[in-house]
Amino acid sequence: MSLLTASGLSVSYGALVVLHNVDLSVATGDRVAVVGPNGVGKSTLLLALAGELAPDAGTIAAAGTVGYLPQERDRRAEESALAYLARRTGVAAAERAMEAASEALAQGHRQADDAYAAALDRYLALGGPDLDFRASELAASLGLPADLDRPATGLSGGQLARLALAAVLLARFDVLLLDEPTNDLDVAGLDLLESHLAGYRGGLVMVSHDRTFLDRTAKAVLQLDPHSRQAKLYGGGYQAYRDELDRDRARAAQDYETYAAKRDDLIERARRQKEWARSGEGRAKSAATRRKEPDKSIQHAKAAGAQNAGAKAAATLRAVERLDQVAEPRKEWELRLRFGTSTRSGDIVAVLDEAVVRRGSFTLGPVSLQVNWGDRILLRGDNGSGKTTLLNVLLGRLRPDSGRSSLGASVVVGEIDQGRKTFAPQARLIDAFGTESGLLPQEARTLLAKFGLGADDVARPVARLSPGERTRADLALLMQQGANLLVLDEPTNHLDLPAIEQLEQALSGYEGTLLLVTHDRSLASRTTVTRVLTVADGQVTES
Repeated sequence: MSLLTASGLSVSYGALVVLHNVDLSVATGDRVAVVGPNGVGKSTLLLALAGELAPDAGTIAAAGTVGYLPQERDRRAEESALAYLARRTGVAAAERAMEAASEALAQGHRQADDAYAAALDRYLALGGPDLDFRASELAASLGLPADLDRPATGLSGGQLARLALAAVLLARFDVLLLDEPTNDLDVAGLDLLESHLAGYRGGLVMVSHDRTFLDRTAKAVLQLDPHSRQAKLYGGGYQAYRDELDRDRARAAQDYETYAAKRDDLIERARRQKEWARSGEGRAKSAATRRKEPDKSIQHAKAAGAQNAGAKAAATLRAVERLDQVAEPRKEWELRLRFGTSTRSGDIVAVLDEAVVRRGSFTLGPVSLQVNWGDRILLRGDNGSGKTTLLNVLLGRLRPDSGRSSLGASVVVGEIDQGRKTFAPQARLIDAFGTESGLLPQEARTLLAKFGLGADDVARPVARLSPGERTRADLALLMQQGANLLVLDEPTNHLDLPAIEQLEQALSGYEGTLLLVTHDRSLASRTTVTRVLTVADGQVTES
């Protein structure tokens, strides 16, 4: 039985078609991954399925409760952590509906009893009565503050990631729509998420660029095509989809090559036949001007031969027209990413000597560490362990409370921070990028276009760009800067799969010093590093 069905779904923003005639059916136990490049409409599809966006055409029918958890950790002012969980799990909305139905019932409105019964059923189905208890129990196991009544805005980035994970673990929707659920989660959080989803009984539709997560979770893949804006469903898991996609592309290329070769052969044959016709006519006219051919049979044969050659050429061209045309496979846009180094830094890039940093109840250190030119360091650790604090001390942005820190000579830092806060949020991207890069507007437009950010994108305020678009702008700035020290804090968050693969290739060819923080297990395993530092309980160890 289908829990959620979308038929002929189409969505446009002005003249821009985002989704066209998309069909999807989700039943109990389904695990559908929605894939496609940034901007293709993956989040738009989830919003439409959740009923938060009205499609321009098509229908959506739900036979159960449907919950949507967006990729942005949407904290709201003065909202407590518990209220955040109630909102994200649908309990808050169900409780409001039940209270409204109860008031209508008390006022004697017609059919109020049916409305109240339906609202109560939904509230119970979503686990409203014991949400507080379940959330408190879960908070302890996730390392969240015991006091969930404190404002969610006061939580750290790592704590907020775990609060978003808690919403997934507490949700009791029949169909769960997850948009980038792995963003910012550490290894322990990823294990919890995957274990929970493995036992989840409802239907699941997810958008994720975490290849390991997709390998372990997806049972089917819905691919959104960036050109047709239509969808194609592939059965099997994520790797099966990649294999079938490779076969589809190989077949399409072979079919086109066969068609093109036959077409070109016929066109060349027609060209030769036309040449024969013209040369035959020319010889006949030339002979006629030199002397009168007395034999009418010979005259007729020459004319007939030329006409026959012309007829053959025409017939050959008609054969070209009758061929079943095969479209040439599109050459997909690729992110051409390369990190160059403008100048070599000194041999010593950064030093910490018995450095200690205290931030509230958290203490990092004492840490003694030297980063040398050409080091490729992977920083590991759970959320809240102090990785970002360590980076800030190494880069000189945070002074240690005791001990010493120094950044080496001639170090040019290029950075992607976890919050994607490189550019002023209210400024237009073209202006903010020009300020940070020093490029003239036309030069900035050209560079950003190489990263898939067109004229409409660069004219928007940075705050209105998607997380993936902001990450692309960060990468464009990195490529332009020519940094000799790359500091990448969760660089794959919000990037699409092709861009992640391009990032991996760019890192493999980078000759400077690298500090990489990532919970992307595929990226970590495919990036060559020379040192691994683990941060735990404020201490740094090397393995």
